[in-house]
Amino acid sequence: MNPGTGNADEVRELARNFARSEIAPHAREWDERSFFPREVCRKLGELGFLGVLVPEEFGGAGLSYREYVAIVEELAAVEAGVGLTVAAHNSLCTNHIFLFGSEEQKRRWVPRLASGEILGAWGLTEPEAGSDAGGTKTFAKREGGGWVLSGSKNFITNASVGGVGVIMARTAPGKEHHGISAFIVPLDAPGVAVGKKEDKLGMRTSDTASLILEECHLGGDALLGNEGEGFLQAMQVLDGGRISIAALGLGIAQGALDAAVAYAKQRRQFNRPIADFQAIRIKLADMATTVAAARLLTESAAEAKDAGEKVTLVSSQAKLYTSEVAVRVCEEAVQIHGGYGYIKDYPVEKYWRDSKLCTIGEGTSEIQRLVIARELLGG
Repeated sequence: MNPGTGNADEVRELARNFARSEIAPHAREWDERSFFPREVCRKLGELGFLGVLVPEEFGGAGLSYREYVAIVEELAAVEAGVGLTVAAHNSLCTNHIFLFGSEEQKRRWVPRLASGEILGAWGLTEPEAGSDAGGTKTFAKREGGGWVLSGSKNFITNASVGGVGVIMARTAPGKEHHGISAFIVPLDAPGVAVGKKEDKLGMRTSDTASLILEECHLGGDALLGNEGEGFLQAMQVLDGGRISIAALGLGIAQGALDAAVAYAKQRRQFNRPIADFQAIRIKLADMATTVAAARLLTESAAEAKDAGEKVTLVSSQAKLYTSEVAVRVCEEAVQIHGGYGYIKDYPVEKYWRDSKLCTIGEGTSEIQRLVIARELLGG
């Protein structure tokens, strides 16, 4: 089934129904086992959710960022790890190849990614290059008509389950940002190995591991765009990717708010529901208001992206605000649940654990503030 070019409400309903029927019954078990749900990913591919932004010409759903935000939000409201898998696959790997790949590269890889035949990974972060992405140490050297890559990447989503990755590597020592290039790397290529799979606090159903490249030989057609453009490409990809992280945080926050409202109506103390108490009502009112504001900011970023506008400022604002809202709302949801919020019989402790990554991945909150200030001040 493919959502085609339906409106955002129809796409949202499709994603919500899928998440509640196919994912919700298993979310707690998958979280405890750090289980990666391959079968769910296959079905997501059939729905068109692994090629959301890809035109139909390349096998994708051809949807907008507004619809993409709705999909990620609805998945994250039920199981944030699945939402993260979809977000990283779509907005990082697939989008990078589609935006900067040659016609031949796009024809070779994008349809397979869009259908879910393979999952995509994206390798920018390294042990000593996190917020300082320009400090990339992985290097690529020319050899014959191709390239040889060596180095390591860590905290890579879909690293051990993916079929292809976009990897940033240094091709010109001493040129800092302008010495980094992007490469398409089949993850089953000789010289590519999966390192440690991380045992994470939250989003445990998403696959996160390191990638190790030891004399990985690639053809000349592995280079994405021009040599030395990889860092600039990555920053442009992250402008869109941060909108998906905002959507991820929004879904988590909405899920936690819904759980808190339901619990407040059901839980009784002093012979009445705790929803009758002013302290609880004030908490819920504040939570709902910040979630609503986060939704407007996230949707504004998506609309700007759809309009072809520069979104560096608004995507960083959406990512910063929504991720921090998610953490606060989830913490309040735990507080409303009291002791029950601290045990796994109720979903809010998982929402709380899942929320924190949104303030770290694809640029920490601190980096977002620097990006926002730079955009405001012009440098």
